[in-house]
Amino acid sequence: MTEQEMLQAMERMLKPISADLQEVKEDVRVLKNEMQEVKEDVRVLKGEMKEVKEDVRALKGEMKEVKEDVRALKGEMQEVKKDVRVLKGEMQEVKEDVRVLKGEMKEVKEDVRTLSGEVQSLKTRVIGIELHLENETDRGIKIIGEGHADLMRKLDEALRIENEKEMLHLRVNFLEGEVRNVKRRLSYVEKAKTA
Repeated sequence: MTEQEMLQAMERMLKPISADLQEVKEDVRVLKNEMQEVKEDVRVLKGEMKEVKEDVRALKGEMKEVKEDVRALKGEMQEVKKDVRVLKGEMQEVKEDVRVLKGEMKEVKEDVRTLSGEVQSLKTRVIGIELHLENETDRGIKIIGEGHADLMRKLDEALRIENEKEMLHLRVNFLEGEVRNVKRRLSYVEKAKTA
């Protein structure tokens, strides 16, 4: 094989390699362009990442503030819970006082009922005394007064007869008063039975 043939053979072998090399060069150029785009994208992403980092840093600061606020709120909540516990205790005391007062109120009502009955009884007795004073004592005093006036005018004999009369009048007045009391009591008893 001659040199010429060798060169031709080499040329034939190099042609496909040259074509492949051209393709590789084209691929490298395309890759370089794409790499430029990737680099641009990376630069943009780095810028956006800086913004994200800034946002994260700001959020961390705000998160610290939020944590502080939460911690403060927890402290205040503990105080509120203590206050609520104290108020519950005081409310129990108030409820106990109210229950005691209700019991005492029942006793007072019962005492008032008892006193009301006693007052009614006293009214009845006072009315009886007033009637007795009006009807018997006043009349007795008048009769005694009249009897004394007569006594002044009469002799000792007349005095004895008048005294007996006075005694009879007093007895009659007393008995009339007793009869009235009995009638009045009977009417109360009848009223109580019908009521």
